[in-house]
Amino acid sequence: MYDILNEASLLQQELVSIRRELHMYPETGFDIPKTKAFVKQKLEKMGYAPCEMGKAGLVALAGGKHPGKTMLLRADMDALAMDEQADVEYRSRNEGKMHGCGHDMHTAMLLGAAKLLKEHEDDICGTVKLEFQPAEEIFQGSPDMISSGLLEDPHVDAAAMIHVTAGMPLPSGTFLVAGGGISSTSCEQYHITVKGKGGHGSTPHEAIDPITAAAHIHIALQEINSRELEGNQFGVFTTGRFEAGKASNVIPDTAEMWGTIRTTDPENEVGKLIKTRMEQICKGVAAAFRCEAEAEFYDFCPCMMIDGSLAADTLKYMKSVFGEQAMDLSVVSGGKAGGGSEDFAFVSHHVPTVSMFLTAGSSLDGYKFGQHHPQVRFDDSVLYRGSAAYANTALCWLKEH
Repeated sequence: MYDILNEASLLQQELVSIRRELHMYPETGFDIPKTKAFVKQKLEKMGYAPCEMGKAGLVALAGGKHPGKTMLLRADMDALAMDEQADVEYRSRNEGKMHGCGHDMHTAMLLGAAKLLKEHEDDICGTVKLEFQPAEEIFQGSPDMISSGLLEDPHVDAAAMIHVTAGMPLPSGTFLVAGGGISSTSCEQYHITVKGKGGHGSTPHEAIDPITAAAHIHIALQEINSRELEGNQFGVFTTGRFEAGKASNVIPDTAEMWGTIRTTDPENEVGKLIKTRMEQICKGVAAAFRCEAEAEFYDFCPCMMIDGSLAADTLKYMKSVFGEQAMDLSVVSGGKAGGGSEDFAFVSHHVPTVSMFLTAGSSLDGYKFGQHHPQVRFDDSVLYRGSAAYANTALCWLKEH
């Protein structure tokens, strides 16, 4: 129906420029004033009237000239709080911040799609809602925008997102479309604080060592997975950060642990069980070592639910443009849900949703590192393909429905 891929290819140089500008000046969480202003300016230049939504989001509408349904297309804009080590000329200029998950790629691709959709606005059978979202990395951006009216005015009937990947053994430019069901795990952060009594390293009997208690708590928590979950239940408990003390000859007052809990339970019953047992184990083990312990939980993100019918339609549209370079994700994953989490999952619990993945840097071509690594690099030669996929999916789905 459209030569959308060829049209998108004409935008490639502009998309690379946009992506690299965003990459050099990453911002995190909701604190993204320059990124938001940059995106807003680009949209206005295309003829859109973007509206600010929530704490730092933007929404723009394409189409609306003909009656029909509304499809939401999402790009996240925030970066990670980490220093970049990738050897690229456009590396981050903002110390302690890096686009290590490819959100700069997503934003550039959706801006490209916005331009394509504006050029085809008379052909849109309904409305395309373009969402530029903050704070995905802390799982707060999506619920913030939903509570601010993202899914209404006009009401959203279907939603789609694309996420780039790097370091996979697939050629750059390959699309993977998630099938119906759970495609990624839920995630919840935790923070455990163990309180003892500090003292000199030479007189441990006069202190109450929180490090010993925390270490035993960490080991005891592993028993939840191995002894308390049923064989068909999935739950992953991970401690990613453990801190205590500042000096080698001082027993500190406190020891702390931070980590995540992940499940593939839509109702999060497994997560609730894990949290209950974590609290009991923390308090019980700490008491055995004369300490006190508290567990806090925050930044919950549900598992991603993919609508089977929408996924089948999307794979069909993708194959019509990209042929064999568009694949069912289950071919690669074996039908298993991914371990990573994505806050677009909040949307998926409200409206039919599909997620797509675009390989942007193959391990076969020297792209050794994946997302969230300080040396990750993304192949931005695929940007126009992402723009074409966004625009074509919306145009085709709205026409068929």
